[in-house]
Amino acid sequence: MRIVAGKHRGKKLLAPNTTLIRPTGDKVKQAVFTKLQFFVPGKVVLDLFSGSGALGIEALSRGASEVIFVDGSRQGVNLTKSNLKAINESCEVIFSDYQNALENLNKSFDLILLDPPYHSGYYERCFELIYKNNLLKKDGIIVCERLRTIEVTTSYFEKFDSKDYGTVSVDYYCAKEEK
Repeated sequence: MRIVAGKHRGKKLLAPNTTLIRPTGDKVKQAVFTKLQFFVPGKVVLDLFSGSGALGIEALSRGASEVIFVDGSRQGVNLTKSNLKAINESCEVIFSDYQNALENLNKSFDLILLDPPYHSGYYERCFELIYKNNLLKKDGIIVCERLRTIEVTTSYFEKFDSKDYGTVSVDYYCAKEEK
């Protein structure tokens, strides 16, 4: 695992030593951030289910002004902290289950990186809590990684793009237009 681009380009990240944490592959990470390259600078980002922190760290490297990392596993939190320390960055890293975190975050985000365990069934509940707690800014984007075989539905946000990368799909959501 490495940082693909930006000020920390090429730096290696510590990989998890457990199958319970599944980092986003470099190819997928590069594709996501190439698509968002002009959107990320100066933005406030939430890396939900951060695991190793690779997605949020990529956002930092590409100019995000702030990233908050949330993970419900102590291993994930420790790995994220270690990876941040290795690149000399300081960010808030929250050890919490996703529901508590989404209920208690007191800010809204420009970009939410949503990458729960694939077969967790957490997707729809995450969208609901993000919407109900007003966590996505008006012009914000949610990036949702999933297995291609898993269908995710939400009535709270509008999917405006989706790309497949082997067995993985990445969906992009925004606020629904008011009618």
